[in-house]
Amino acid sequence: MASNWEELDDRLRPAVQRSVEEYERVRPALESVTAEMESTIRAIFDGAEVQPLFITSRTKSVESFREKASRMLAPVDDDGAPALEFPDPLKNLNDVVGVRVITTLSTENSTAASLIKRRRSIFDCRGDREKDIGSIESGTYGYSSRHLILRTIQNDVVRAYQRTLDPEANPNGSYFFECQIRTVFAHAWSEIEHDIRFKAEDPRAWSPYFDRQFTATAAMLETVESTFSELNDRYETVKGYWDEDGEGAVELTPERIKEVWQMLLPHVDRKADDDWGWAAELLASHGLDRTVQLVDLLQSDTISAVRKSLQHRYSPGPDRLLDDVLLWRFGTAHIDKTAEPANADSTPRRDSLRRRLGQMERYRQRTEQDGNGSDK
Repeated sequence: MASNWEELDDRLRPAVQRSVEEYERVRPALESVTAEMESTIRAIFDGAEVQPLFITSRTKSVESFREKASRMLAPVDDDGAPALEFPDPLKNLNDVVGVRVITTLSTENSTAASLIKRRRSIFDCRGDREKDIGSIESGTYGYSSRHLILRTIQNDVVRAYQRTLDPEANPNGSYFFECQIRTVFAHAWSEIEHDIRFKAEDPRAWSPYFDRQFTATAAMLETVESTFSELNDRYETVKGYWDEDGEGAVELTPERIKEVWQMLLPHVDRKADDDWGWAAELLASHGLDRTVQLVDLLQSDTISAVRKSLQHRYSPGPDRLLDDVLLWRFGTAHIDKTAEPANADSTPRRDSLRRRLGQMERYRQRTEQDGNGSDK
């Protein structure tokens, strides 16, 4: 796997070498531009709704600059003269200065991009694309990264660089650079892939196996990112249930109970004929008519204790489990409010509830005794 420089046509080498030498001369001034861009973007996120994990920057190395400056255009015909893809790389390349904004969740990328793009008095966004977004679907390796091409507006640090580059020119403070926004997972993937593929000491060590493995890991990371995003969305929803003046105050209709249940307990078996109307009647019998009251009832430690006490031989559906949780919470009051009268000719529900309550009480006694014993 030869480098662009190694494959460069001899007729183009002098021009590329001059550009590389010029770049080496002005690079210290460009490092100041890089630091300025990083500092400016950091300031954009001060107090913002999205807080990146971290922000980094880099000025392209001399070796990397030479490699990119050595890219040739594909010849139009067999007799075509060789030509450089970037004939004036100091002006043509937009990624000499790069800033990276590293986020936690993929859903934060668009918000971060919008925050940057809205600062129109500082930057003019001249390009915005999702790099390699289709790579996994097409079977090639890649990672998802939002790439913004930004142009500075009347920046004094850029003017200082422009005077270093050409003392005779009239500096305007306008400079193109790249800002990448990606998750920490995509960042780790790209750093490792770049080290192995592009910065390898001996590129001949590259093999098709690496392509396959990077494709596989990119797909896995996409799944991990989606899972974390789903978990975060679920957390934000559940957190809202505890807002007694907001989501927590929503009335408990059968449909609302179903929605809350499926959010809190998606692992509990559900059937097409689950009776959410019956669930609403059970809750209403105890004056529970708001979302926050249902959420308070369906705590994981309570549900675990109920299932251990009854030693369920099968996974109960929502209506049965809710009935048991209410019995655990309210005891005989639940029986009196929801079962047949004690003097009725037939009392199958009352009998069942009393038997289950007895199991619960015996379980509580055992756990209390075990707890007292462990303290001795």
